[in-house]
Amino acid sequence: MGAGHAHSLHHAGDSVVHRLPAHVKVVVAFVMVIAVVATPREAFWVFGAHLALLVAVWIAARLPVAAIAARSLIEAPFVVLAVLLPFFATGPRTEFLGLSLSVDGLLAGWNILVKGTLGVLISVTLGMTTPVRDLLAGLSRLRVPGLVTTIATLMVRYLEVIAAEARRMRLARVARGHDPRFLWQIGPTIRGVGTLFLRSYERGERVHLAMLARGYTGTMPLLGDVVTSRRTWTLALLPAAAAVVLATTGYV
Repeated sequence: MGAGHAHSLHHAGDSVVHRLPAHVKVVVAFVMVIAVVATPREAFWVFGAHLALLVAVWIAARLPVAAIAARSLIEAPFVVLAVLLPFFATGPRTEFLGLSLSVDGLLAGWNILVKGTLGVLISVTLGMTTPVRDLLAGLSRLRVPGLVTTIATLMVRYLEVIAAEARRMRLARVARGHDPRFLWQIGPTIRGVGTLFLRSYERGERVHLAMLARGYTGTMPLLGDVVTSRRTWTLALLPAAAAVVLATTGYV
C-alpha cells in the first residue's frame, strides 16, 4: 500500500501551479467549472475569455499543449452528439452550405461542445498539475466523505494491478488456442471476466483484512500536515474569481 504509483495523466513539473496545495487546486477547478456551466450559451465571447484564462494557467504551469490535447480526447463521444444535434433537433431551421439545420439544435450543440470542452480542459489541467495521491489527500482535507476517498484511493492503486491480471489471463487463453476475433469463441472471454471479478473480489477481501490488522479505522490517514496561508488562497483563487466575473458579465 505504501508503494508509489505513477499515473499517465500527471505531468511532472516544478511550476507555481504544481506547488499549490492539492485541496486549493480542487476548489479552484470546481469554481471554474461551475462558472463555465453557468455562462449563458449565447455569450460567445465569454467562452473565449474562459479559454484565454485557461491558457494563462497553462503558461504558468508550463504544460505542453500537445499533451493537453491528447488527454482531452476523452470527450470525443460528446463531440459526436453535439455535431448531430443540429440535424435532428426540431424547431426553426436555417440553411448552411446547402444543409437544413435546426437553430435550437445549433445552440444546444454549441452549448454541449463548448462547456464540455472547457470542463474537460479544466479537469485535465488539474490532473496534469496534481499527482493522484495528492489529489485524494486534498479531497480528504476538504472533508469529502471518508468512504468515497477510500474507495477512490484503492481503485487508483489497484486498477493497474487488475489490468495487468486481465492481460495475463488473455495471453494464457491465446497461448491455448483461443482467438477472440471469432464470435463463437466469446464464451471463454465471458468466463475470463467472471474469473477476473472473483480474483479482484478475493484480493479486495485480503487487502481489507490486512488494513484492519494494521489499525485501519475506516478513514485513510493523511500524510503530512499542510497549512495553507491566506496569501496562497488569495493568489490561487484569482483565476476562479475571474471566471465567476466572466460568467456574470454574460448576463449583462
